[in-house]
Amino acid sequence: MRYDDSTPAPEPASSVSPERRWFARRSALAVGTAVLAPTALAGWVLVQVTTGAGADDARPPRIVMPAASGTDASAAPQTSAATPPTTPGPSASAKGPLAGRTVVIDPGHNTGNFKHTSEIDQKVDIGTNRKECDTTGTTTNSGYMEAEFTLDVSRRLRTVLEAKGLKVVLTHEADRPWGPCINERARIGNEAGADAVVSVHADGVSEGNRGYHVILPAKVKGGAADTAKIVEPSRSLGERIASNFARTTGSAPANYLGGGTGLVVRDDLGGLNLSTRPKVFIECGNMRDAKDAALLTSPQWRQKAAQGIADGIVGFLGG
Repeated sequence: MRYDDSTPAPEPASSVSPERRWFARRSALAVGTAVLAPTALAGWVLVQVTTGAGADDARPPRIVMPAASGTDASAAPQTSAATPPTTPGPSASAKGPLAGRTVVIDPGHNTGNFKHTSEIDQKVDIGTNRKECDTTGTTTNSGYMEAEFTLDVSRRLRTVLEAKGLKVVLTHEADRPWGPCINERARIGNEAGADAVVSVHADGVSEGNRGYHVILPAKVKGGAADTAKIVEPSRSLGERIASNFARTTGSAPANYLGGGTGLVVRDDLGGLNLSTRPKVFIECGNMRDAKDAALLTSPQWRQKAAQGIADGIVGFLGG
């Protein structure tokens, strides 16, 4: 044991009376109990925490180039749906490698967009051109909305990240009738000074097309768009998320684009073009395929999806 100037050295054992030795043993026991109690509580908290139109713009997508290799895995369907969990405040210490870091989560679309088509059809400037403010998103064949899925996963993701001590900002929580527009979604991440931004989506292509893919920003410059500084860190973020998502959910990379890598580069998404922070989109699966839909409508699988995305973010941030 090391002693500094403020801590006296212990007396020799031979000079300490039996009464004082008894009192010292009792004091040591009390201190040990006090140290163990919060440690056990922290362990319990950790156990509790761990136990269509895709993207932000209208189709068809313009894929710029194939990306590097990804991770393959097989899917394991589960069923049922549930209300998303309520979100507690951060439960982790403010100290550590993630202290002071900010993540922005963008739940794709909005459940109210279907009722506000004229508003979301308004064109906004995405730097390289003008596109619709937002889109409705897709649904499963049974009517489960992409916007419901993205908000549920985003809330679960926030809970996991806050437990790591991160500050998490959501671009919206369906607390507005429609939107936000794609340029506003990008602006929220920029103004937050986010260390990472992830937009959560699910695809809506034809039956038989399955799997996840992560969309990375292309190098674009025009108007307010200049992605030169975020292309490389965004790729690193996307690769981390793709590998962790595959491992945690058991899903395979998309079999219909990306060449089996799970990574796709696009230059036509306002949410990426206008971002000044490392940012990716993740299409968690295809809502129009029955097997993928069984996963996407399962709350247990959605929790795995959130965990996989979170693990990728944390790995990217060095946590």
